[in-house]
Amino acid sequence: MPAFRTLDHLSPAGKRVLLRADLNVPVRDGRITDTTRIDRVIPTIIELADKGAQVIVLSHFDRPKGQVVPHMSLAPIAEMLESKVQHRVYFQNSCIGPEAESAVDRLRDGEVLVLENTRFHAGEEANDAEFTAMLARHGDFFVNDAFSAAHRAHASTEGLARHMPSFAGRLMEAELNALSAALELPDRPVGALIGGAKVSTKLDLIGNVLGKVDTVFIGGAMANTFLAAEGISVGKSLQEADMHETARRIVVEAREKGCEIILPVDAVIAREFRENAPSEVCLIGEVPPDAMILDAGPRTVELIEARLTQLKTLVWNGPLGAFEIPPFDAATVAVAKAAASLTQEGKLKTIAGGGDTVSALRHAGVADRMSYVSTAGGAFLEWLEGKILPGIAVLTDAAQHVAPL
Repeated sequence: MPAFRTLDHLSPAGKRVLLRADLNVPVRDGRITDTTRIDRVIPTIIELADKGAQVIVLSHFDRPKGQVVPHMSLAPIAEMLESKVQHRVYFQNSCIGPEAESAVDRLRDGEVLVLENTRFHAGEEANDAEFTAMLARHGDFFVNDAFSAAHRAHASTEGLARHMPSFAGRLMEAELNALSAALELPDRPVGALIGGAKVSTKLDLIGNVLGKVDTVFIGGAMANTFLAAEGISVGKSLQEADMHETARRIVVEAREKGCEIILPVDAVIAREFRENAPSEVCLIGEVPPDAMILDAGPRTVELIEARLTQLKTLVWNGPLGAFEIPPFDAATVAVAKAAASLTQEGKLKTIAGGGDTVSALRHAGVADRMSYVSTAGGAFLEWLEGKILPGIAVLTDAAQHVAPL
């Protein structure tokens, strides 16, 4: 990964720092239900404020599509921030224009100002030059701490970095270091656990990791497609018949690259897809015609656990079964706990990410026992797929040239 500048290279005292955070947190009935993304940006805010910066926070929230939508305001989140950073936090119900500029001018060293949802303006997602210029007036430096939005070339994620001295915040720095340790410079042997429902949604991911890892564990319903492609009956299980040739091609490519693909050897099956439905375990190849595979079986769990002890690095994206519905969460929970134990013992480096993956690890009670768990959904997946993330590319040393606005 190319070098990028961090807060270690910034002297922010007395300066206005535009901080791009991701405050797009889940809210239900006006109440924030998960503060993880807020909590993770707190260290950067505190460090900048403690060093005497005037911190101006930018973020999007939900998808207002360029319109002012009152229930998508960042005001409630600004209130929560003040309770966490131990610095004075203000909120301004606009992110550009005279009122926003006046709020910035009133800010003192060590204080924090949260500006309103950037997506209330169409210029944000369009990466409009005029909108970018209006945002840039607020600051002397730009700090991006929103890896989860780095796959979007928006004004506040990519545009600003082209016109201001730019740095990675502490969360961004941690994400980039973790990702580099996962696939770019991993301790070997390295494995990837890839689960989920459809092969078609993970094609780019699988294609990118085949040449970078030694072992790929395939789980979830997408494993059914690989099994069916080999002529193995999977009963009424979810699978993609039109992806069989693709699955066979992936297996051949993996063999050519010296990467071993491990598929389930047994499964938990049921006739109904509902919580606590009657279930049983059977070997792969013995699934009855009227049954569905809903989880990996105990022998598969033992196989994966044994192979984990031989790895130094594990990248995890996707569950092994329908973990949201018991008892079909057993395999995911068991493997997650085994990986966490090896991590805590210093034997395995574990990097995980993606919406379902984070939920699954929390469900297993091990999200805080892995080496790194990314809360970025699309950005984490696109990075695994080998794609260039616009919000990262502009932070690298090679891109640090400030263009006039």
